[in-house]
This record gives sequence, structure tokens and C-alpha cells, in this order.
Amino acid sequence: MEIPSIRIIGNDSQAGTYILRIRLKENTTLQFGRFKKGKRISLPAGDYVYVGSALSEKGATSLARRLVRHATRSGDKPPHAIREKMVNQFHDCGLGPPDPFPKNGKKLFWNVDFLSDLQLTEIVNVIAIRSPERLEYTLAELLERDTDTQIIEKGLGANDTPHNTHLLRVTADETWWTSLADNIQENFVYQANNVES
Repeated sequence: MEIPSIRIIGNDSQAGTYILRIRLKENTTLQFGRFKKGKRISLPAGDYVYVGSALSEKGATSLARRLVRHATRSGDKPPHAIREKMVNQFHDCGLGPPDPFPKNGKKLFWNVDFLSDLQLTEIVNVIAIRSPERLEYTLAELLERDTDTQIIEKGLGANDTPHNTHLLRVTADETWWTSLADNIQENFVYQANNVES
């Protein structure tokens, strides 16, 4: 089994933007809640990238709580394997509260919740940018233009920015993911470390 990887960029803010790498183990079709009136969308097995943000300095919409929530499944389903590593790494770098778990369990709300709640999926990588600056739109556009990503359904994962798509299929190999993290580190580290809270 692959060791989950978490890259944290920046070191001050409790808010931020993040990228999830979600691996789907088998082909499936899925309704993403009420997205496009509950349309069933075909998803081939493979890797997907999701861009999101959590721009509060505390509470449920802070970065650590949002990421731990993504790594939690609803009901009695087991969490993603990355969740324990996430909690420990966040604690070690001062990101989030001591208990970042969802207070009343997880209810499916965002489009990505419907994918990450499946036991056919696993979150295998996380890139977290600690910055109160809104970077989600910029990162989503960067990913949409990438030749190694595919839009499965226009607007998916981007309810608050309807002209974007924030959940995309990735057809590249491991090198692409490493390069993505390095590219973000290079291009956003200055902003993440130099934005005043």
C-alpha cells in the first residue's frame, strides 16, 4: 500500500487552500447530490484532483478541520487511511485545534463529499497552503488548463464559482503529482508566507 503524503506550504495561518488527490479503485457512476439535478456521472477508475478552500482562522471552516472532515466518511464507515497521519502532522506544525474531528459526524454536503464517502476511494495526497488569501480559483484554472487533466462534468466541485470545475480526472503519472506540489511550493510559498493575517 502506498504511504499517504501530506505537503504543507506556509506556516502561520489557520486558513488556506488545498488540493486532494483522490484515487478511485473501480469504474463507477455517481450522483453528486443535487448537482445537475442528480445526474448520474460516469467516473473511470484512476486519480482525481480536487481544489478547495477553508478561509476561516477557527471553527469548522478552518483548514485543518476541513481537511480532517474530507478524510472522514459518513456514518460508521472507516475514515481514509490518511486521516491519522493528517491529524498528527497538523498537531506537530500547529495547524488546527487538538481535536479537529467533525463534532456531529459527517453529512454529505459538497460535491466532493459524495466521491470521498465511497469506500472505493482513498485520499492519497494532500497539498495544504496556509494562507488567508483566496487561491482556489487560480489553482482551479491552472489545473483546468493542464493537458493531463480532464473535466468529467463542467462545474463539478465548484458550486461557489460556477465558471470553474474543481474536481477533475488526472491521467498523468506520479511525476505529475510531485511536480504539481513543487510548482505550488515555488509559486505560492511567497504569498502564503507574506500575507498578513
